Amino acid sequence: MCIRDSINAEYMGYPQMSKSKEEYVFLARMSEQSERYDEMVDYSIEFTKKAKGELTVDERNILSVAFKNAVGSRRASWRVLTSLEQKEEKKEHGNVEKIRKYKQTIEKELKTYCDKVMGLLDDTLIPSTSADEPKVFFYKMKGDYLRYLAEFQKGEAKNASSNKALEAYQSAHKIASEKLASTHPIRLGLALNFSVFYYEIMQQSDKAVEMAKNAFDEAIASLDNVTDESYKDATLIMQLLRDNLTLWSSDAPEEKDGQSNLIHTSK
Repeated sequence: MCIRDSINAEYMGYPQMSKSKEEYVFLARMSEQSERYDEMVDYSIEFTKKAKGELTVDERNILSVAFKNAVGSRRASWRVLTSLEQKEEKKEHGNVEKIRKYKQTIEKELKTYCDKVMGLLDDTLIPSTSADEPKVFFYKMKGDYLRYLAEFQKGEAKNASSNKALEAYQSAHKIASEKLASTHPIRLGLALNFSVFYYEIMQQSDKAVEMAKNAFDEAIASLDNVTDESYKDATLIMQLLRDNLTLWSSDAPEEKDGQSNLIHTSK
């Protein structure tokens, strides 16, 4: 039994014993504080399955943080390996094949985690959610993780993930435009990530700029009406939108090379 399995055996039960939703929420928080995000994902999946109806805002955020960190670290690893691969390709006796094999391991892990969150979203979270705000949140989340798949996939797999991501983002955008204020952090975060999707995955820079600019301008026009509770988050995302617009308008070489770590997205 590996170390991680022994920890899960102790806290999840070995053989697995049923725990309450509240216990799984606590374990997920404990995993976050100890920066053990893979286990945080496991516990988050369990309390999501235990939840009756919609998750609370706190539970929703825990689930989001778990997957964001578990997947985010692997996306960062994949980018590093891609950069190394490009450098090795220029050498006469480079280690390209070794790097590509390692990348495949990372890609398998990425797909595993993206498939996990997609299963929760499609089977549980989106169907059981009726309120507008969480509906936008979960459709955006679906678009994000399909975008992460499209970042490294090729051919038909990439096209399939891209088309599904577009559908998810469009569903979120339709509800957000009709039901959420232009300064709502979730609506702004959606515009930020949707515009990055257009820019990086669809290679449609005009649409990316248009979406980001419209979101920024609409939020600016209503900034005086933002509540104190939302002001900090809203203005932070607006700054990220503006940063991306500046980057995309500059025609910088880094942008053409697809260095997505230079482009801002929301959590």
